[in-house]
Amino acid sequence: MKLLNFIDPQSGAVRPGVLTSVGVVDLVAAGCAQQTMEALIAQPDALPRAVEHALGDPALRARCVRDESALRLAPVLTNPGKIICVGLNYRRHAVESNLPIPTTPVLFSKFNNSLAAPDEAIPLPASAAQYDYEVELAVVIGRRARNVSVAQALAHVFGYCTANDLSARDLQMRTSQWLLGKTLDKFLPLGPHLVTADEVGDPQALSLKCWVNGELRQDSNTADMIFSVAEIVSYISQHFTLEPGDVICTGTPEGVILGMKDKIWLRAGDRVTVEVGGLGQLTNVMAGA
Repeated sequence: MKLLNFIDPQSGAVRPGVLTSVGVVDLVAAGCAQQTMEALIAQPDALPRAVEHALGDPALRARCVRDESALRLAPVLTNPGKIICVGLNYRRHAVESNLPIPTTPVLFSKFNNSLAAPDEAIPLPASAAQYDYEVELAVVIGRRARNVSVAQALAHVFGYCTANDLSARDLQMRTSQWLLGKTLDKFLPLGPHLVTADEVGDPQALSLKCWVNGELRQDSNTADMIFSVAEIVSYISQHFTLEPGDVICTGTPEGVILGMKDKIWLRAGDRVTVEVGGLGQLTNVMAGA
């Protein structure tokens, strides 16, 4: 199942929807009691019933099925409890960064102010100059996870989406703590779809690509991860509880500007597109602050 968030043109409110063969089912218009993506993730059994009800009633179907191309999308999650990121989690990215291969996951966080929608302009404030892109596989937790094993970990995943972990490298490297360079406003575009785990299959067999102004910059696969999705979920759960709706960004492969000999950082007007295989493309244009 593919889910998305869109902005209702009348109210301006964010609404969850399900992408079907006939269009996007507006779950609020369909009468679903869970009216946010986070609520749906916590009670996923409501989803199939709501879609079946909407498509089975011709009058209701006419009111609640929308054309995806006409929708203004929002981030697939707008209020996650936690946004956890993994640094240096691809072997070739660690090599291009001239850093040792980590022996345990390198964790940092972003905040909800960093969330951005597909096609949303990303402000590049004057407080930094070294702006970089990072295509990533984002994991969305579906079941509470505490002290879960690697073998059990994927059973706690609701689904996956495409993410761009935008970074201000000069701020990131200012101190040993990466937070400042990672959580600027709208520095985590997330979407366009949240794809349920049953449709994705093996998260360690997904392609990742990033284009800047049409030029392919990153072209890799999640098979190059140092720590698999299951290992990451298990590791985090040994230290603190993961709740439904929490987001984990699992790291970026090689090809970022930081690893290039001649570094031409992102600037206003640059168009960045990231894609994870089967999860959809996510495009944003960089803008002045």
